[in-house]
Amino acid sequence: MLGIGGFSSVYKGTLRDGTLVAVKEFNMQLEGAFRSFDRECEVLRSLRHRNLTKVISSCTNSDFRALVLEYMPNGSLEKWLYSHNYFLDITQRLNIVIDVACALDYLHNCYPLPVVHCDLKSSNVLLDEELVGHVSDFGISKILDEGESTTQTKTFATIGYIAPEYGLEGLVSTRSDTYSYGILLMETFTRMKPSDDMFAGELNLKDWVKDSLPSDITRVIDSNLLTQEEGNFDAKVLCLLLILEMALKCTEELPDLRISIKDAVTALNKIKHQFLTSCGRS
Repeated sequence: MLGIGGFSSVYKGTLRDGTLVAVKEFNMQLEGAFRSFDRECEVLRSLRHRNLTKVISSCTNSDFRALVLEYMPNGSLEKWLYSHNYFLDITQRLNIVIDVACALDYLHNCYPLPVVHCDLKSSNVLLDEELVGHVSDFGISKILDEGESTTQTKTFATIGYIAPEYGLEGLVSTRSDTYSYGILLMETFTRMKPSDDMFAGELNLKDWVKDSLPSDITRVIDSNLLTQEEGNFDAKVLCLLLILEMALKCTEELPDLRISIKDAVTALNKIKHQFLTSCGRS
């Protein structure tokens, strides 16, 4: 057993040829499980990208539904952020969030019809043996019809990551994914879940980060990333400031004001290049 979430349980398995796989079994007792399985099959059947989890096969009979997926040996980004046994440095985190942005760019702009993931979060970003990020779990995703930029849904995603228009009116679009991505960026570099107990009442992760920029950024950054002894302290702070400013552009209240994910990919690659150059690692 690797984990339980939503409508399914995920197991680690081995095929006859020795290939390790993840088997996602859908709990057919739960209302919505059939729909979730069908949606994942529909979306993943024709999607091909290095930063999306690959489907190997599916299994179906009258009372059983499962997907056989590529196995990700390093688990989820969530595991790496919050476990005391694992650590990702700035460059590794930056590479992973760029991987996720590339996956979203493919879903939004390179597939014949735009695909909205609808539930982007750190537990849905899986890492392979080289820590390359793969977006997973398309159980509540939406495929927009031709000429359609927004659609309505009654399926609720994870609190803390969802865009205002999604939470209030059930409206999803590629820009609602961008909002979730901005929250994921903040979480990755602050090591704070949007559902953390400190974000009760009026305070939330976005406002907490926004209030710290630009002069008080070290207050919110994951302290493990900013140890003085390692050197390059100023370069690190500048890099992290630019990333969090990017995250705020992703999480504007109004969808039309949010940066597009394509522009986010370009900006993050530029930040990465600038950071590596300033640290003498270009």
